[in-house]
Amino acid sequence: MLACDTCEAWTQFIHFVKGRTSATAFGNWLAPIQVRDSSSDEITLEVPNVFVQEYLLSNYKKDLCAFLPVNVNGEPAIKFIVAPQQKKASITTTPLVKIIEEAPSHPLEVKLNPNYRFETFIEGPTNQFVKSAAMGVAIRPGMSYNPLFIHGGVGLGKTHILHSIGHYVQSTNKKLRVQCITTEAFINELVDNLRNKSIDRMKRFYRSDVDVLLVDDIQFLQNRLNFEEEFCNTFETLINQHKQIVITSDKPPSQLKLSERMIARMEWGLVAHVGVPELETRVAILQHKAQQKGLDMPNHIAFFIAEHIYNNVRQLEGAINRLSAHSRMLNLAVTEELVQKTLREMFQQIPAQKISVEQILKCVAAVFQVRVSDLKGSTRTKEVALPRQVAMYLAWKWINESLQMLGASFGKTHSTILHACKSIEKKIADDDTLRRQISMVERSISS
Repeated sequence: MLACDTCEAWTQFIHFVKGRTSATAFGNWLAPIQVRDSSSDEITLEVPNVFVQEYLLSNYKKDLCAFLPVNVNGEPAIKFIVAPQQKKASITTTPLVKIIEEAPSHPLEVKLNPNYRFETFIEGPTNQFVKSAAMGVAIRPGMSYNPLFIHGGVGLGKTHILHSIGHYVQSTNKKLRVQCITTEAFINELVDNLRNKSIDRMKRFYRSDVDVLLVDDIQFLQNRLNFEEEFCNTFETLINQHKQIVITSDKPPSQLKLSERMIARMEWGLVAHVGVPELETRVAILQHKAQQKGLDMPNHIAFFIAEHIYNNVRQLEGAINRLSAHSRMLNLAVTEELVQKTLREMFQQIPAQKISVEQILKCVAAVFQVRVSDLKGSTRTKEVALPRQVAMYLAWKWINESLQMLGASFGKTHSTILHACKSIEKKIADDDTLRRQISMVERSISS
């Protein structure tokens, strides 16, 4: 759910409550509350005092859960701040230079999202490998895959996995210092420290005090050579000290506009792809989110929504939040008619020309110079077995079907498809030639 959706949900809540309470009570307790910040999974409210906060939670908790995001405990995900008391302006002011000099000497951590933990991550065939790799890193930081590079489209769970690693390390090894930061925040901190002539302190912090560095959205480092060099130096220092680094991106390293040195460093460890969840996983996500909201969603409704929203997990959560709010406000059961009316604008159109297994087989055969009949057959020679696995991997990546359905298309079991996907993902992390061949096949498929 986007931040604007969260604000809209709060507005709907206020409208809902206003018609069910007296004007005096509304004016005294609810009208003074202001929205100060919002994200897809939390809203920040400013209240005049703690009594207003207690009144809101004591009287409207159930309604808040229906309209707003909820945390893993089923509580409304609200952060409260108490409005500061008005004070008379002081005649003396602090010089700007002194304010800058007294700024924090090291970057501030990005707070780990309490909802983003391994136990709340819905696992499916397209993210099993990534989750397993992430858990390996969390259990043995610096000893398993270092660095771990996670890439995939928007809203598929990369940040969820990143924060899950942070939570696990913090809970199992309290001696280790975890630093989770976005690339944009890293750049901003670097600019501030350069301006304040405190860059050495920042370097010492990142290269000496941090044991596990979690970096989100590395693609924002593109076309910023000076910042890239500083990050790369930090990267190498931590790796040489066997300290864990985990990086997320919307693209694999080879497709980022970064220096060869930086790309090589990020490909040192393991590159793992988060794919679009298949139908069954999307249904599981919807049912999990609905259960958190206390929303009664029939199984056929979950399938109906999952068939129409398929590229983004975050949109699935937004759909549940919006559906919950409308159901609560209008006191309606969740039916297909309500879903159509409420979520119509979120539904995605299925492309007119769907990619088929046959199309993928032809493209793979052309690039690897083998026959389609061999790919469909049972020959196990290396010349045929590898491109056959590539075809299975690309079918899993490009075709929105379950492993069982894909297996049937190849005349194989779903476990064979899964094995092929894991095998190819491991190989492309180290094999530049194979990675280029797969890129050629993908360009051919999409052309």
